[in-house]
Amino acid sequence: MSPKSDQHKRYWRQNLRYLKLLLIIWFLASYGAAIIFKDLLDQLVIGGFPLGFWMAQQGAIYVFVILIFVYVGLMNRLDKKYDVNE
Repeated sequence: MSPKSDQHKRYWRQNLRYLKLLLIIWFLASYGAAIIFKDLLDQLVIGGFPLGFWMAQQGAIYVFVILIFVYVGLMNRLDKKYDVNE
């Protein structure tokens, strides 16, 4: 195998690790916090609303936007590390 091929495989392996981690966070923020752990989170109140309700209506959206920026930052760093940046 050529060094480029090994480097390419390492790049995509790391990319998939990032995707898996971010998708787990996405799942926990949307489905977990808003549905599975709703009753537990509803014991806390933010701005007059139970936290489970808030996560379903507002919090998950904030998490999604933050994840977009985190992904961009991670991929920019990964691209520079493997010299595939634009």
